[in-house]
Order: sequence, then structure tokens, then C-alpha cells
Amino acid sequence: MKPLTVGVLALQGAFSKHIAMLRSLEVQAVEVRTAEELAACDALIIPGGESTTIMKQIHFIDLLETFVLFAKQKPVFGTCAGLILMSREIIGDPMKPFNLLDIDVERNAFGRQIESFHTNILLQLPHIRPYPFPALFIRAPRILRTGAQVKVLAHLENEPVLIRQGHFLGATFHPELGTDSAIHAYFLKMIKDT
Repeated sequence: MKPLTVGVLALQGAFSKHIAMLRSLEVQAVEVRTAEELAACDALIIPGGESTTIMKQIHFIDLLETFVLFAKQKPVFGTCAGLILMSREIIGDPMKPFNLLDIDVERNAFGRQIESFHTNILLQLPHIRPYPFPALFIRAPRILRTGAQVKVLAHLENEPVLIRQGHFLGATFHPELGTDSAIHAYFLKMIKDT
């Protein structure tokens, strides 16, 4: 059986931290900047960063059409800005996201960079006992609406912060910046089950 290759969109943001986390789980992880690199992957992570900049880069390098086709068949995990790009609608923003997750989001809704914070969230993944997961929120988006097909896997004060819909996973926070690899391990299980 061919080993999994997980791509991390490496246009902007903390992509190297995702790669390090995946490699700690003994998975082949590669930086993705071209359609050819994306085509070689079994799944993709869109990291945090600045959503408008990432979208402009995707258009600039002519990756949009390839990504849309890829996402129809293969798992995608978006963190922070990645989640914003995967949403149905960005409230108060004219940018048209990919509409992979049936959610409406508000950018930077938890505050500016200086208001970033670290807190425990109750992680409720299938097949493991719920436990407090250390989550880092940096200029994090808020999920204001979730569609009927969206499953919430973690909350922060009754707000969804980790969600799944089909073969898509989204987090408003940065699981790659900690040491707990449970969410990345769950994404790998999603890939294997797809």
C-alpha cells in the first residue's frame, strides 16, 4: 500500500509547523505551491495566515481550478485563515470563499493580534474520550452559522471552533502550534477512511 502524502499549502502562514506536526506522526508531508505538487497529494492542509493574501496567491499561481477539482475528491483541513477560505460566506467581506464547509464566518472576530489567547477546549473526537485540548487563538475567526451537515467536534463557550463536514475539517485556532497531535491524527484517519 502506497504511503500517504499530505500536502500543506505553502504560500503564506505557519505551513512549516503543520509539516513538522505531520512528520512527528510519521507521515510524508510536502509543501504545495504548484498544481503538480498538489496532484501528488492524498490530502491538503490550508494553514493560518492572512486569508486575503492566500486567496490572491492561489489566483496568482493559477491554482484555483486544480484546487477545486482536488477538493471534490480528497480531504482538506483548514486552520484559521484556511477555515475562512473553506467557508460558504465571510460576513462583511466581498471575497468569495471556496464554499466547502456550510458555515458563515467573521474574520478576526476574537480580536487583533495583541488579543491572541491560549485556552483549553473540550475535544470531542470519535473513538477517543473527550479531553481538554490546549488551543491557541490568533486573530481567530468566529463561526456564526453552521449548516445541518456540519458536525461540531469542539466548542469554546458554546461556540463551534472545530468542525467537520464530510471529508473537510476546519479549526478556528492553530493546532499546529502546540505539541498535542490529536487533531492532525484525526485528519489522517479521515484521509484513510475516505
